[in-house]
Amino acid sequence: MSSASPSLSTSQSTAIGPTEGANKGLGYETARRLVELGHTVLLGARDAGRGAAAAGTIGARFVRIDVTDDESVAAAAADVERHEGRVDVLINNAGIPGTYGSTSVTDIREVLDVNVVGVVRTTEAFLPLLRRSADPVVVNVSSGMGSLAATHDPARAESKAVFPAYTSSKAALTMLTTQYAKAMPDMRINAADPGYTATDFNGHSGPQTVTEGTDAVVALATEGPGHGSGRFVDRDGDIIF
Repeated sequence: MSSASPSLSTSQSTAIGPTEGANKGLGYETARRLVELGHTVLLGARDAGRGAAAAGTIGARFVRIDVTDDESVAAAAADVERHEGRVDVLINNAGIPGTYGSTSVTDIREVLDVNVVGVVRTTEAFLPLLRRSADPVVVNVSSGMGSLAATHDPARAESKAVFPAYTSSKAALTMLTTQYAKAMPDMRINAADPGYTATDFNGHSGPQTVTEGTDAVVALATEGPGHGSGRFVDRDGDIIF
């Protein structure tokens, strides 16, 4: 149900670190779709067995990575440098939900370390490889559960959830994305909201399929030069945070 691994993709070379681990759920479906579109996909996961099996099934290359571990992230970046030499698209989708209703320091620290600090750790490590691309792109998988508008709208499912650590981490990740976009104008850095999708993450309770849930991520990864940076989008378009 949780993952501390991202995805990488190189043309396109795409590196993917999924929300639930690129070996399943949204991360796996994102990787599968990008391979189908002709990307050279580097699928990241903590578990070597499951990650390698998933990568082999879809024709991606497995790269072991745990976004909570500095040495693991550095080793993953070094591996990609040796083999591909650059990354065109980095998809940060590693994430954990935390405990329902919990406001404990331990829970919040653990979730932030994966969902926010893990994105910073991974992005920083891969910046040199991204800057070798003619069109570098970073896609951060955020959530409408981090949207102030969505969580205050009683008509939205996001308003019913009580996950202090997770919702706070996704609000922080969306803002981090907009700030990264300002700080790094040489690349496009955007955030995607998959929407309420049926995965292990939510006990398969979401109304969307995993393909629908990856529409926004795939669109941001493949839209090409000339599009904006610092956006928060879902499968229907831009979101006002």
